Amino acid sequence: MSFTSIPILDLALASDPETKPQFLADLRHALMEVGFLYLKNVGIPDELWDRVISEGKAFFDIPKEEKLKIEMKNAPSFLGYSQLSAEITAGEIDHREQIDLSTTHPVPGPDAPRYANLLAPNQWPSAAILPRFRATYEEYMQRMGQISLSFTSLIAEAIELPPDAFARYFDADQQHKLKIVKYPDVSALGLAAGAEGQGVGPHKDSMLTSYLLQASEHRGLQVQNMRGVWIDCPPVPRTLVVAIGQGLEALTQGVCASTTHRVLSPQAGAGARFSIPFFQGVRPSTTFEELEEVGVGVVPEGVRKLREKVLRENGGRLDDVEFTFRKGGVATTLGEATLRNRVKSHPDVGERWYPDILKDIRETQAREAVLKQEESTAATTAVADVSAPAQVVEAH
Repeated sequence: MSFTSIPILDLALASDPETKPQFLADLRHALMEVGFLYLKNVGIPDELWDRVISEGKAFFDIPKEEKLKIEMKNAPSFLGYSQLSAEITAGEIDHREQIDLSTTHPVPGPDAPRYANLLAPNQWPSAAILPRFRATYEEYMQRMGQISLSFTSLIAEAIELPPDAFARYFDADQQHKLKIVKYPDVSALGLAAGAEGQGVGPHKDSMLTSYLLQASEHRGLQVQNMRGVWIDCPPVPRTLVVAIGQGLEALTQGVCASTTHRVLSPQAGAGARFSIPFFQGVRPSTTFEELEEVGVGVVPEGVRKLREKVLRENGGRLDDVEFTFRKGGVATTLGEATLRNRVKSHPDVGERWYPDILKDIRETQAREAVLKQEESTAATTAVADVSAPAQVVEAH
């Protein structure tokens, strides 16, 4: 049976030799059958946790003109402030306001690959208005970077790989990113009571792991199981929600599941939902060939058979987002693919800094739309005319 809830794991158990084996067994279950989990006792001090939440919420209360000074389109790094409904996921507008931040890195030089623009600069709100904001988030991202690397080692052990199996995919000064997000309720969006607003459309995270701090009591995050059913992932105090990314699925030859998820806007009158996701980075020069052909070595046969059993019992994979990390596309490295994805999600930034990439993406989308329409027409004709040739149906 496909999962109906999200498991909660206690990270403290991984530090005790007596409890670590059971922790790894529980982690293996979450990796193979869910692709999501709650993690508690992660090592973030309560004071920092509270400060991260309070400073994050306070950002959205500063004057709009101050937020626009650090608007994302002002820099080629895709870091900075995004106004409400400025991002696109699954072809639809996301109804959220946010700021994107990164661990600190120097601005790349002129000879660096184009995707290195994603490293810097950060755009911080004025210290005169939010004096503790920058220090709070620099400390949080530094701590979360350490936590994510440690947890990735535990993932390796859970699927019977060496603890350092993923080490080759991290730079010495690895970039990690973070968002602070506000999702207005549907009434603030001008939608009718009972309407379903898209906070974030169905998607998978791209790299290895992400860690979501749900900063308010609102529900809204949902995870899709292998039967296609949306499962609630409600806030649990002092936990992080860990999502497995497509990169981790690719590296483990499909053993670790990357699961589709979405966020629904809060219902009318519920007020805004706040969340703070942290995204573990991966060496951007990693090629898709390296992901598929080198990976992390061969996952033991017994572990692979466990994953095959999960898929078999649930009728194989069933979700709403295709697995996209494959070689043979326009991008050959994770850095290039990430840059294209950012242009696709933020066309206003693309228009200013990457017009050639945006033009190519739009032309590709136009061709795909024509092909989809032709396939849809062919399928309709095949249904209407039982004498239609078999290849028409196969084309669909």
